[in-house]
Amino acid sequence: MKKIAIISNGYGWLPCEKGPSRFYFICKIFQENGYDVELITTSFQHFEKKERDKKLILSQNYPFKITFIDVPPYAKNIDVKRIFSNLKAAKGIKQYLNSVNDKYDIVYCSIPSNRVARVVGEYCHNHNIPLIVDVEDLWPEAMEMVVKNKLARKLLFPLKNDAEKVYSYADAVIGTSDEYTNRAFKYQNLDIEHRTVYVGCDLQQFDDGIKEHENEIDKPYGEKWVTYAGSIGTSYNIDNMVRACKLLEDEGRDNIKFKILGTGPDQTAVEQLAKDLGCKNIEFVGYVAYPMMAAYLSKSDISVNSFVKGAPQSIVNKVGDYFAAGKPVINTLESPEFCDLMEKYNLGLNVEPGNPEAFKNAVISILGSDDYLVMCNNARALAETRFDRKTSYLEMVKIADKLIGESK
Repeated sequence: MKKIAIISNGYGWLPCEKGPSRFYFICKIFQENGYDVELITTSFQHFEKKERDKKLILSQNYPFKITFIDVPPYAKNIDVKRIFSNLKAAKGIKQYLNSVNDKYDIVYCSIPSNRVARVVGEYCHNHNIPLIVDVEDLWPEAMEMVVKNKLARKLLFPLKNDAEKVYSYADAVIGTSDEYTNRAFKYQNLDIEHRTVYVGCDLQQFDDGIKEHENEIDKPYGEKWVTYAGSIGTSYNIDNMVRACKLLEDEGRDNIKFKILGTGPDQTAVEQLAKDLGCKNIEFVGYVAYPMMAAYLSKSDISVNSFVKGAPQSIVNKVGDYFAAGKPVINTLESPEFCDLMEKYNLGLNVEPGNPEAFKNAVISILGSDDYLVMCNNARALAETRFDRKTSYLEMVKIADKLIGESK
């Protein structure tokens, strides 16, 4: 049996935990296609910023081995302590890999963390093991949007060096968007396998969540719901939604309700803004488990992909769920790739970020559009053809099979 190490310190979350479970699905798809899988991840849960319950995780009897690397905690996404934690993770993973007696046939590793991916790349290079690099985010590009202090920015420079080293070691690159995939080739002339595989979702799991929970959600007749599902943090500009909601109230459109699903570091401030503005038609639902989130999205009339101006993200996690719900999307992310996708498939409207008036007008336009049902159908069709993990993630297995065959 082919042996694969799947390494992700920042994104290796599992279904019994809060947070997206993409890497669980990657592990599962490899296991189901004949691989002996080991997930190597860290003891600290990035999504909740707390120590992971290892006993709970291991008691779930997931169909693959799980190895934890102990690391120190940190409190914020952009944090010197997070960089230190990642350095400790890199050291721990390096020590662990060098202690493994049974050689892996292939390694699949996420970037970021850049330093973790670098030491994994060096290990694979030294042991002639094919390496697939999975580009989940762009570091330090994403951090530079938030870090304005020139001295603090100097601390980000090693991340650039690490990233280039990682890509030089890669035998293949998987990106969650074309932009992310192409990042590996930006400064280097590489001739390696590469694919864009959207984060997507498990459509069957999504639909099962709707069936299980839709009757638990009370939506009064005549109400229209505009829903955001995700983190309430620096990049996501939820205050813009609050201000747009207030503008709709001021116009007497009280049947339009905003639902915010999720938690995050800016939650208190955004809730306070809603109170200060006297905004009554917005509900901060908090964190809800994935099946319930699916039910909320299916009950909604519009989904929101909300980001600040200049945000470096591209095709993000949540849009697969939005499309699966089969509802139009209001998008404020400026990514040309995602904006083009929205327009090409007529999925909703792209709106200038940080402009509550434009957001308000987009809500009115979509709800009153003759194309409303067309947009709904387009969204679901795209989810089925390009965002269903059960089919799209098989590309990863095909690349791994090819690399292993070429290495023998």
